[in-house]
Amino acid sequence: MRRPAGRSPLAFSVISITRNWVFGLDGDLIHSVINAIGKEIRAGKILRSMSNASEMEILPVTLEGQYTRLEPLSLMHREALNVAAADGELWNSIVTIVPTRDTMAEYIEAALAEQAKGSELPFAIVQKATNRIVGTTRFYYIQPHQRNAAIGYTWVAASAQRTAINTEAKLLLLTHAFEHWHCVRIEFITDVLNEQSRAAILRLGARQEGILRNHLIMPNGRIRDSVCFSIIAEEWPEVKAGLAARLAL
Repeated sequence: MRRPAGRSPLAFSVISITRNWVFGLDGDLIHSVINAIGKEIRAGKILRSMSNASEMEILPVTLEGQYTRLEPLSLMHREALNVAAADGELWNSIVTIVPTRDTMAEYIEAALAEQAKGSELPFAIVQKATNRIVGTTRFYYIQPHQRNAAIGYTWVAASAQRTAINTEAKLLLLTHAFEHWHCVRIEFITDVLNEQSRAAILRLGARQEGILRNHLIMPNGRIRDSVCFSIIAEEWPEVKAGLAARLAL
């Protein structure tokens, strides 16, 4: 078959293949299908939509709300995070891994190394009213081609717990994930023994999916079971409305 002048090789090839596939079907239907495919390819819409669907820019960004600011994590936050962790001696928790003063630099460097690979995006949590760093959180297990990620590694100073700060931090992260990255799924994983965290995740509007048995070995040697929760794109409008209502935004 000879390619008509002005028609791109890609459009011509697809149209030729389509004609072979649908040979023997109704002629008017074949003509309509071929014309539609040709128009889409010539306009570049098919390739462009495929490209846009897979794009997730894993870049440091500041996310800011009414009560909370999430700043890209850096080693400059080391001392402020030491102070935050000391508020409640969070490193003593048996259900959350919180670094000590001796391991804080290593903790931050490990997060930044994963950020450089594009698999994590860590933040320092700032209480806007006092401009005080009260903890940290991050996206991790980021899978751009699947358009999903996990939110976790979250810990907050005791004095900032059960306030609007962590709720708004989750709203900021989820908004970034579903409305900027266009994720189809965000997951949360926590220790089966961490009743406070499990309840907080459910209050977000996430759904419990199951138990990951013998999932991790904790620093004290305990073999931990983990609970997996998720929010999917179809649920996001309702989840967002619920979080906004809780924050009275």
